[in-house]
Amino acid sequence: MAKAIMVGLEAPDFELVDTRGQKVRLSEFRGKKLIVLVLNRGFA
Repeated sequence: MAKAIMVGLEAPDFELVDTRGQKVRLSEFRGKKLIVLVLNRGFA
């Protein structure tokens, strides 16, 4: 089970695939203003 992230602490690095199929890491955006938007595609 994943550990909870506490408010105010640095988020752990992770990698996702963007809409163009390119891998993107959170660490690529360190020091920049960033909004992470998470969408739930529903339950299957």
